[in-house]
Amino acid sequence: MGDEVSRYYPANGRVILHLDMNAFYCSVHAAEEPERYAGKPTAVSGSVDERRGIIVTSSYEARSRGVKTGMQVREALKLCPDLMLIHPDFALYREYSRRIMAIAGRFTPLVETVSIDECYLDITGSKRFGTPPAIAEQIQRCIREELNLPCSIGIAPNKLLAKMASDMKKPGGITVLRLRDVPSLLWDRPCRTLFGVGRKTADKLARLRIHTIGQLAAADESMLVEHFGVMGSALKRAANGRDDSPVDPERARNKSIGHATTLPHDFTDPAAIRKVFLNLADQVARRLRRQRLLANTVQITIRDPAMKTITRAATLAAPTEDTQTIYKEACELFRRNWTAGRPVRLLGIS
Repeated sequence: MGDEVSRYYPANGRVILHLDMNAFYCSVHAAEEPERYAGKPTAVSGSVDERRGIIVTSSYEARSRGVKTGMQVREALKLCPDLMLIHPDFALYREYSRRIMAIAGRFTPLVETVSIDECYLDITGSKRFGTPPAIAEQIQRCIREELNLPCSIGIAPNKLLAKMASDMKKPGGITVLRLRDVPSLLWDRPCRTLFGVGRKTADKLARLRIHTIGQLAAADESMLVEHFGVMGSALKRAANGRDDSPVDPERARNKSIGHATTLPHDFTDPAAIRKVFLNLADQVARRLRRQRLLANTVQITIRDPAMKTITRAATLAAPTEDTQTIYKEACELFRRNWTAGRPVRLLGIS
């Protein structure tokens, strides 16, 4: 069994996964309220009540009807009259993101969080969990069973190809992209589909008569450097599927640690609000101690039923990891900045 698994791992190279959540915000709402949102055309929009709002993201059911990110709500509703609009809940998304990254961390300590819904994992040293496809399947299964969320995973020898691979089968796919597959799978594609190539760069390449990734891979490097500076060499390397950048867990290390909770109903009772703050302070303090960190500033987040959100912060007399200190400061900030009896729908401490 050991030899059978080992042959999937290179002697001198790396094995990188790119984990990408599918329609993340909409999927989170479907996981939270499946009877209301699962399997239906949904979209998260900044202004649910106003038709001039913008679509932040949409479910695959909505995408199949032509609804796209960045589209005006008015336009989206013309294409899909039964589109269900949802107000964003970023505290909820962050909590799900934290749990996703914790699942990834079960398989390797080398996890680099790229955004709220994607990360890279270096699993070169994770043979004991099985082959790379088996590890990807386990991660997918854990996320599906524990959080009821779909994700796509790319498996490759570097971050660039892992990112390209995770985009190939959505939703819910697992794709292996080897260096030797690059000519057959990528070279016919337009330059703009190469990760890291934006519209301006693609337009500039087109003016140089470089339209496909294959043409970019074969282009003269000195000519590319002449037009793009040092970026020219990087473009050619990327088109050939080469990327040496390491998976760096420290890169995304938070400068803050926080927890927030959306309340089951509007809270006005001071005792109930203090109880929520105590629970949040305990969670934040535990995470500080686990990561051997001290907090210098306490910030609270308050949201009312109309979704108006405020944040207020205070610097502590001395850095701390103590639950009671954080709790007392949060309560004092709340007392000074929120009118007694005014309803609250979300509370957070960071």
